[in-house]
Order: sequence, then structure tokens, then C-alpha cells
Amino acid sequence: MKWSVPQLMVFKEKGLHIDEKVDVSGIKELDRECNIDSVRVTGDAYFSKEAITFRLTITGTMILPCARTLNDVEYPFSIDATEIFQLVDWATFQEDEEIHKVKENTVDLIPYIKERILLEKPMQVFCNKDDGPAPATGSGWELQTEEQESTNQIDPRLKDLEKFFDGK
Repeated sequence: MKWSVPQLMVFKEKGLHIDEKVDVSGIKELDRECNIDSVRVTGDAYFSKEAITFRLTITGTMILPCARTLNDVEYPFSIDATEIFQLVDWATFQEDEEIHKVKENTVDLIPYIKERILLEKPMQVFCNKDDGPAPATGSGWELQTEEQESTNQIDPRLKDLEKFFDGK
């Protein structure tokens, strides 16, 4: 997923189709919760005088810890991404477009693929198992379900505050 600009220009007339399995296991260095070995990247590259535009679909499965039990949860994803690389310095683009400058005459998609995956990562995932490495109770606390929470039990330490409103 790394090309020099002259290598890419060979595909200018006939187009460039991408369908590769990409190793993104280094994503664990950026986010230690996110575990992915490889993803499938498909798409096409479109050429103009000023830029190369990659329209990609990134699919794979990330393994994340359950927010409740810390069990591993498989989270499948599919991301549509557009990455634009500026070939010449004098070109002008819309302000809202995110344009990447070509560094050392090479286009490397891997860092942008990793970035898109991390942006897709959910805040929390849950598994169907009730037990796991994380405890369900502890000193002064216990895990409650939504039904248990909705009973509106008053904390016994705050029970005396109820008398404050009775006199008014």
C-alpha cells in the first residue's frame, strides 16, 4: 500500500484497482485495546493533474474488551474512505477537503487506514456472557441491571433528607 509517484503515474491511463489484505497489527501500539491482525482494502485510484484520489472500502474485525466483563468481543466493521494526495504545490482545493501532501515522493496509505480504523472504534462493546475477568461485585459496589436501577431505591445515607421536604 506504498507507491512512489512515478509508479502510480503508470496507472494513470488504465486506472488502478486495489484489492489487498493489509497487515495493520501495529495498530495495537496506537491503541492497546484494539486488536486487529489484518483488514481487506478494496477500491480504486483516480488521477488528475493536481492529485490522486483513493476511494477505499476497509473491512475487517477488531477484537475489543467487553465494557462489563472484559471478555473479548469481535466487532466487524466496514469503512468507506476517500483519501486525496496532492501532487503539486500550486494546486488549490476546497477548504473542507482533507488533502495529504506527498512525502518524499511516495504515497503511503497504511497510516491513513489505521487512522480510519481507530475513528471507527466504538466507545463500548458488550458481550452476552455474564462472567469474565472483571468482577461483578466489589467492596461497597455491585453490578446492577437496568431493571434493578429503575426501582428507585433511596440510599440509606440520604434517607434523612426526605424529612426536609415533608415540613414544607
